[in-house]
Parts: sequence; structure tokens; C-alpha cells
Amino acid sequence: MRKNSQSVGVSLLQLTAVIGLLWSLPAAADAQEKRTQARISNAGFTITALPLLAAKDWGIFTANGLDMEIILMASSVVPAALVQGDIDYQAGVGPASVNATLSGVPTRAIWFSSDRISYWLMARPQFKTLESLKGKKVGISGLGGTIHVALSMALEKMGAHSKDYVLLSIPGQQIQILYSLESGYVDGAMLSPPVTFAAQKKGLNKILDVGAMVEMPGGGLTALVKTIQERPAETKRVIRSLQLAKDEIRKSKAKTVDLIVRVLKMDKEAAAETYDQFLTTLSPTGIPSRTGMETLVKAIQSQGRFVGRKVSFTDIADDRLATEVAKEMGYKIE
Repeated sequence: MRKNSQSVGVSLLQLTAVIGLLWSLPAAADAQEKRTQARISNAGFTITALPLLAAKDWGIFTANGLDMEIILMASSVVPAALVQGDIDYQAGVGPASVNATLSGVPTRAIWFSSDRISYWLMARPQFKTLESLKGKKVGISGLGGTIHVALSMALEKMGAHSKDYVLLSIPGQQIQILYSLESGYVDGAMLSPPVTFAAQKKGLNKILDVGAMVEMPGGGLTALVKTIQERPAETKRVIRSLQLAKDEIRKSKAKTVDLIVRVLKMDKEAAAETYDQFLTTLSPTGIPSRTGMETLVKAIQSQGRFVGRKVSFTDIADDRLATEVAKEMGYKIE
């Protein structure tokens, strides 16, 4: 009798377990269905986009209930794509995104990846100081842009002026600028990792760490005002995912170097050097800074646009959601 009772007990237990499993399956499927689908644009797979790439590759978006699709898209077409609903977010805060906002596109910068740009002024072996470069040709990727403005500000802090140098715009990738420097077409150039490390190995000199001297956003997140207002919980999850990815990058060099090698197609040595330099640029909390946004406005106005227009921080940025996320994650907010 005891044996039969025991068998019945086991059978009931098994039946309960099966019912529980069947009950959980729709719930799990429903949870998958409820994961928010979103699309985020990115101008290119560069070191600046590392937190975005890490959040996707390491499953951080997924863990935060987001099915995020990264769309490679030129900055010039992003504003229209945002307004039309083709994408939900723009991965980046820079002259292009701020210019679009000032032109009437209802967007705001809502999170910073970095608050410094990683650029050095480098020169041919015979030039070792800023003074020795005066009157010489300096290559730069785009006159009037972010890098130009950053160089001008750094030179002013050193008691020099950009007019003391012959600045030449060199189109193409960083490697083209390095070739121009090696060939003697220019005597100095603005370079970023990993090209900076290759340049040093070729005997070229680091004259000035421009990024360390100028507070300017590198990467970040831009969204429509409508998205910020109507989908704040979702937007906070996007910000949290990117911030968690940034924290993991700080803590895990080996893991991050592996990601850089796989996604950015660098060799391991260059990836490790680039990682070390990238860490020095990261914004601690991700909260947009007033100084950084003011620098971007200066970059735009230096190109003759919106000159004389008084631009307030709230005209181009909204730091409320990033501040909330930072507090929830335990950051010390000054």
C-alpha cells in the first residue's frame, strides 16, 4: 500500500512538474516577444563606437530587453532617417548631429561615450617641438571640423595659434594622412590610434596630445525629443546598456582587446595599445557635459554656420535620462 501511495505521489509530482513546464513555456515565449526591437545608426566601425559594438557583441542589449539592430549610415542621412522612423537612435554626438539639431531637426544629445577625442599632433623626425613646426604644413582630416577646432583650442592653451601653421585638408582615412606625412607632403599631421602607434614605430614624433587638452565628445547617443518624452523607459535601457558596456570595457582588457581584433580588424599589439589610449578618453558617467557641447557649437560656428546665435545647453542636449541612469547605477554625481 505504501508503495502504491509512493507511486501516486511521484506521479503527481511529475505531473505538477510537467504542468509547471508547460505553463512556463508561453511565459518565456511571451518574454521573448516583449523584447523591444530598435534600430540604431552608426557611421562606421571605429574605436569610438566600441561601447556600442560591445553592447551588441556581449549580449548586453539583449540582457536589458532590447533587440538592437546596428545600421551603418552616413551622418548626413541620419536626421531624415530619425524623423521618418527608419531608425530609433543615432550612435554619436558630434558636429553633424548638433548641426542637424540647430537646423531644426528635433533631436538632442543624451549620452556621451567619451568626453575626449584621441588625437595627437605628430611630425616628421626633424621636427620635435611646436615652435619648429611653425610655418610648416600640417595635415588634417577636414578643415573647420571637430579635429580642426580641437587643434586650434589646444594650440591656444600652449600659447600658439593655428594661423602659425599651414593647415591642409587631406581627404580619406587616417592611413592616407600618415602616408602624406611619411612622404613629406606635409610636415605634421593630426593622427589617432592605431595609426599613431604605427607612426611612432616609423620614427615620427608626438608633438602634442590634443585630446588630453580639449573636452570634446567622441561618440555618444542622440535621439528625437519625441522618443525621449514618449519612450523614456526604453531610452534609459539603451543608455544603461551602453554604460554597462563601457564599464565592462574598463574592467576587462583581454576581453575588449579580443573584440577590437575581431570587429575592428587590428592585430593584437595594435589593439592593446589602442585599448590603453581609449580608456583615457572615456566619460565616467556618460552624462553630457556643457563644456563638451559648447565645444561642438564652436566647431560648427567656425565653419560660418549659426554665427552669432546664442545656443543654450538645452537647445542641443538633454542630460536628464543619463543622470537618472548614472544615479541608479551608483555613480557619484557632482
